[in-house]
Amino acid sequence: MTKHIAVMGSGEGTNFQAIANFFKDKDVKITCLSDNLNAKILKRAEDMKIEHRYLPFEETAGYLGVNNFDLIVLAGYMRILPDEVLELGRFINIHPSLLPAFKGKDAIRRAFFAGVKVSGVTVHWVSDELDGGKIIAQYPVLIGNLMHFDEFESEIHRVEHILYPLVVDKLLKDEVFDFSDMMTSISNCEGCGRCH
Repeated sequence: MTKHIAVMGSGEGTNFQAIANFFKDKDVKITCLSDNLNAKILKRAEDMKIEHRYLPFEETAGYLGVNNFDLIVLAGYMRILPDEVLELGRFINIHPSLLPAFKGKDAIRRAFFAGVKVSGVTVHWVSDELDGGKIIAQYPVLIGNLMHFDEFESEIHRVEHILYPLVVDKLLKDEVFDFSDMMTSISNCEGCGRCH
């Protein structure tokens, strides 16, 4: 049976594109939603011939209330969803740090310049607390002594683009998450383009 997911974003949409590429030949229907009429995520969806629409924030509850999604995936969605929206489905989010550290905006830069030796990526359930929902999966990214910020940022995004589709896939299949599968997928990625 076809699974139907909504991917909600406000900006560039690189995680959306990674998810869309991952599910390209699978039995998963994707709808792309954005609260920003000019968001690049909508253009990416259009270019990939994926159903997409501009969804003003104040219309979110009404739209999700009449459209049934198996999973709602936030990918750079820059709003905090109220309880009445969160009650309408299962929502997950990705954040570029090892939560609970560096919640909120600009997490990559804040982690790097805080001098920590390890940061990473977290996928979590969405709650009404900013980046506060139950953690589903995390993957670390080491910050070497000679690493430049742009290298660290690039590595965070590379991990995001591999990890997020894997988590979505596991949740849609109701499978137990296996960290060794993630380790293999992330370490074996050689820039094939499928996850970017």
